[in-house]
Order: sequence, then C-alpha cells, then structure tokens
Amino acid sequence: MYNFATSIIGVMIVLGIMVFIHELGHFLAAKYFGIRVETFSIGFGKRLWGFERGGTDYRLSVLPFGGYVKMSGENPDDPTSGAPDEFQMKPRWQRFIVAIMGPAMNIVLSIVLLTGLYMFRYQKPAYAEGPAVIGYIAPDSSASKAGLLPGDRITRLDEMENPGWTDIEIEVASSANQTLTVAVDRDGAAVNATVVPQPTGRSQIGDVGWAPRMSAKIQAVEADLPAGLAGMQAGDVLTEINGQTVTYWPAVSELVQKNQGQPLQITYARGTEMITAQMTPVPSKVNGESESRWRIGVQFTNEVINRQLSFSAALGESLTTNKKFALLIFEFLGKIFSNELSPRTLEGPIGIARLSGAALRQSFADLISLMAAISLNLGIFNLLPIPVLDGGMILMLLIEGTIRRDLNLKLKERVTQVGFAFLMLIAVFTIYNDIVKSLPERFEKFLP
Repeated sequence: MYNFATSIIGVMIVLGIMVFIHELGHFLAAKYFGIRVETFSIGFGKRLWGFERGGTDYRLSVLPFGGYVKMSGENPDDPTSGAPDEFQMKPRWQRFIVAIMGPAMNIVLSIVLLTGLYMFRYQKPAYAEGPAVIGYIAPDSSASKAGLLPGDRITRLDEMENPGWTDIEIEVASSANQTLTVAVDRDGAAVNATVVPQPTGRSQIGDVGWAPRMSAKIQAVEADLPAGLAGMQAGDVLTEINGQTVTYWPAVSELVQKNQGQPLQITYARGTEMITAQMTPVPSKVNGESESRWRIGVQFTNEVINRQLSFSAALGESLTTNKKFALLIFEFLGKIFSNELSPRTLEGPIGIARLSGAALRQSFADLISLMAAISLNLGIFNLLPIPVLDGGMILMLLIEGTIRRDLNLKLKERVTQVGFAFLMLIAVFTIYNDIVKSLPERFEKFLP
C-alpha cells in the first residue's frame, strides 16, 4: 500500500510539473502574440476549481494526469469569426513559435533541473569514472563465449574508442541480438572479439554478461555471524576468497554458495593493512527469504563519487547529458521502428508511476533526476511529426510556408483524425505493455 501511494504521489508531482511547464510555454507565447486563450487547464475532464481573468478560464480539472491550453480557433474544424486574436489569423511564424514553445519548455526544464541538481549533488558510481575494466564475466554469456576475462580493459566497442561504462551499458542495452565488435587490453596485449547482446528481462534490453570492476567494500557486518566473529568491520575491503581475487562484489555470494559451507580463507584490507582470516559460512535467511543460504554475514556498498559543481560546470554537464540522451532517444525510436529493439523498452503512464514512486522512496534528488529525463522525453516526443502533437502542427506550418498557401481544411481534418487514431494506438500499447511488465512472471507466457 505504501508503494502504491508513493507511486501515485510521485507521478502526480512529475507529470503535474512537466505538463504545467509544457502548457505554460504555449500559453506565454500565445499571450505575447495577442492570441485569445480560452482555457488553461491543469488536468482533464470536469472543472473542479478555477477563476477567470483576461478572458481566460484558469482551472483545475478532475483528472490530474495532463493538462491543456485551448486557444481560440486553434483546431482546423473550430468555428472561426476571422477575429484578429484567433490562432489561425496569426502569421505562420507566430503560430510556429506558439507550437514549439511547449516542447522547448520541457527541454529547458530538463536542463534547469539537472543544473540545479549537479550544483547540489553530482553523483555517479565510482566505476563510471576512469577506464572501463571488466570485473566479472557471467558463465555461458556472450562475453564468456567470446573469451573475455575479468581484468580486461575495454578500449573499443564498435565505433566508440576508450568508452566509459555508462556509454558501454547504453550501447549494449540498445543492441539486443546485434553483433558488436570489442577490443580489450589484456596485460598490455590487444585482444579483439565479437559479442551479441541477448534480450533479457521484461524490457528485453541487451546484455552480454559482463560487469564493471566494483571493489567489495563492506558497509555492515553482522556481529553474530562468521565475519563479525572473525573481526571484520565496516569499511574493510574484501580482496580474496580462497586465493581468488574479488573484483566484483555481487559475485561474492555466488562464491560462498559454491563452497557449500566449507571453510573459506578470506583476505581483506583495512587501510594499508592486509588481514587473512578463516571463516566457515553458516546457513541463514535474509530479508524474509523462505530458504536459508550460506552466509558469512557482510553487506557491501556501491561506492559512489559525490561532488558539488559550480554553476558553469553544472550547466555544462547538464547540457552534455541532455544532448547525449536526446540523441539516444532518437536512436532508440529508430531501432524500435526498424525492429532492432523491442518495443517492450517503452514505458507508459503505469511505468512512469512505478518509476516515480521508486525514485521518491529513494530520495528527492533521484526524483529530480527522473523528472529531468521524462521531461526531455516528453519534449522530444511532442516534436515528432505526428498530427495532434506539436510536431504535427509544426510540420503542417512548414509545408504551408513552403507552398505559400494553406492546406485544404478537409485534408487537415483527415490528417488530424489519422494522427489521433495513431496516438491512441500508441497509448493502448504502452498501457498494455505496462500491465504485462507489472504482472508476476508466471503469467507472461499467456500474453503476447
């Protein structure tokens, strides 16, 4: 119930702010050019509360997931009187600016949010800074079959030279069932290989079975279990188990399980001191698990880098991040339409609510980061040349400007109807997609 409540609150915050900013862009541009705005609504449906000022009805409506600005004579089939303050009576360049200001405000919002966030906290995993060194290779994975090994440094992935882990993760995730060439440095020797990311999880994103090097820094020790009894402390770094170097802490549990309760020789670092101790795992349950598993009683932490950037540095990083992800959005859309990427990667309103709730439960900074990402997606989505969307109106204005005359009204109406139907199909699919991904895995086989 708590998760459900936070998801509802989170999505209302995220969508409420984004829709308000989007519609504010249209509204301010319309007012600037003297276009009569009949309604500025936060939400859809029945009017709950509001006031009228300057000929505009400012209202809150019953359905909070969206909003709209209604301009006089905006739609092709709206009755018009030819008054100079009607939308269709304004020059095309003014209508173009009114149309583009909504998506532009969403993109600006994303830049502003990330700039403010980076000035407060610029955070990234420690493994994301520096060279991309492999810390783990999953058995029977594409990376394993390609002969890659822990300790290899990735020097090239397809066209990317010396990529960081963030770029690698994105490239692999978006390349399911596609062959990628990879070059690694292994103790000074160059090794070339090919990997094929396999679609995994409910979103069917690509995975090759490698993971970055992540040191096994201990966050907490349970005093009554073997590690605590042997004297291990929070802050220690586990380096070896039975002589095998630990380069990826999530694999520690796998090593302990494989040993089946036999004594382990564990080496760990405490500052500059190296300590070796023998521990015998014991069966124990964790977090309400139904079955016991072998444990030594330690919890690890993901090491992160935290900084506070100056305004100029934060703005530069925000612009770089938004540019990178804007290009990725177009790349992902292209791969979905060309069937190179599963449409399961798309998130609809239920998915956004789930992500918003998770971010809100994590921290306010995570919610801001998610809001920036969704705002950028919303801005770019609205620029797509689909009738009903802002991009569709922009395209029609560009065509009319090129041919120097208005398109036939009936043609506009038909195109708008087709665009609306297409948009409804997308909405139905994304909601269906969200529902499928929300169901227990045992039900997935009954659904396409």
